[in-house]
Parts: sequence; structure tokens; C-alpha cells
Amino acid sequence: MIDLLDVSYVRLGTADLDSSVRYATEVLGLQVARRSGKSVYLRSDARDHTLVYTEGNTGDQVSGFQVRTPDELANAAAVLEAAGVAIKQGSVAEAEQRSVNDFITFSDPSGNLIDLVIAPHHSGRRYFPSRDAGITGFSHIGLCTTNAKRDEAFWTTVLGARVSDRIGDAALLRIDGVHHKVALLPAPKGGVQHINHQVESIDDIMRAWYILREKNVRIRFGPGRHPTSGAMFLYFEGPDGMVFEYSSGVRILTEEEDKTHQPRQFPFEPISFCMWGSKPEGMEFHS
Repeated sequence: MIDLLDVSYVRLGTADLDSSVRYATEVLGLQVARRSGKSVYLRSDARDHTLVYTEGNTGDQVSGFQVRTPDELANAAAVLEAAGVAIKQGSVAEAEQRSVNDFITFSDPSGNLIDLVIAPHHSGRRYFPSRDAGITGFSHIGLCTTNAKRDEAFWTTVLGARVSDRIGDAALLRIDGVHHKVALLPAPKGGVQHINHQVESIDDIMRAWYILREKNVRIRFGPGRHPTSGAMFLYFEGPDGMVFEYSSGVRILTEEEDKTHQPRQFPFEPISFCMWGSKPEGMEFHS
């Protein structure tokens, strides 16, 4: 199996680059790292970047995950090819665009485009946000799955993720001690369903709720608390319909807990997504 180390970045196409960057800085609270051609790189923590907006097709979405060494990247390519997955070796120029030493690209069974990278660059400067959103870092992504059981098997048997909990067929997958770094959410087609940033506390979530309402940003879910991870959350709409999430208090499993954890099964109903009773508005959840 492949041993994923962490989720590194998301690359998104956008119809209006300037508007998307303005949202990312003024609303979401990210920092512009640099502009390069038709792309803008944004920071949320000590890494070189965690989000890239590129002018172009809004359906262009890539999620990057880190492996540790060149040998592990070569092993990952071999594992994927043995599983019948087509891979593309990144060029030197493409690796420079991603600020990584090397990478390969492939698609999961639902068509979600994934980069596996080694040595994603860090910044010598601390993350300094454009507004005080309380962000402590990019944490996880939600991916749409057209066949949840098939994709769960792919992510666990090929990519080495572990199931923390399930809500219906939706699987919450961890690759380290954090309760989940990937949420596989049933949907009619593939794609990035949401992008999560951790914030320091519930104060940051509630402060954001008021700020977002003042800015007429559509709240999609919350404030609430997930009974699975224990995290308090707020989902809201971004450019091109992308959903962003702030959350705080996510469960982190110890090394021993990681070895012995038994996934819990939650029914596919609203209370399984929010123990406080919040219900999603305009966010599709399919059983």
C-alpha cells in the first residue's frame, strides 16, 4: 500500500481570478504567497501554499497529497499501476509550478484528480493573514464519490487510508492521527465537495458567522458540531460554488488509538452530521 503523509494543497480553476483571490484574502483569510502567470498561490500555514487559483475551467480541480521520499513515490507509482490505475509523471516545469521536488498524477475511481508529491516547499516566513480569521492551517478535503464502497476500498487498500467513522456509506478517512483528512461523500459526480481550514476556537467560528452574514456570504451549514470528529464547524460558499469550512476541536487519535480504533456507523440523517441540530442549506448529501 501507499503511505500518505499529509494533504498538501488544492488547485482550483476559476472563471474570475481577481474575484476569487479577493474572496480568499478578504473573506476566507488567506495570504497571497505570489502570483505567477494566470495563477495565484495562497498560504494558510507555514507551507509555501495550500490553495492555488488558476484562471480557467472551474472543473479543473487537483488535490495534492505528500509521501515521504523519492523511493516511496516510485513505490506509489508501481502500486497504482499494479492496481490498473493510469499515472502521469510530472515534468520539472510542473513540479516547479507546484513548489514540490517531484510528483505523479492519477485519478481515483470517481475521477478526482490526485497529485502525489514529495518535498512540498515550506516558507521561511510565517503565515500572516489578510484578516484575523484565526486559521491555524489547511486540514482536510471532502471529495465526491459516485460509488462510496468502491472508492472507500480504493482509498484504504491502495492509498493506505483508514476509516475513522461512516455516516451511511460516506466514509471519513484518516492518514495520520487527525480524525479525517479525506471525507468521501456520495454524489452524482466526482469533484472537491469542500475545503477545510482549522481555526483556533469556537470564538473564531462564531466571529466568522457574523462577518460572513455582514458580507452576504451564503452560509451552507452550521454553526454546528460533528458527532463523528467532535469538531465545531461552519460551512460557507466561495467562488464558483466551492464550499469552505472552518472547524475547531477535531479529534486527534493517539498512536495506540490509531492502531485499535474501530470505525463507528452513523445513520444517514441530519443528526449524524450535526449534534446541535443544524441542517445544511443548499449542500447536497446523498445516501
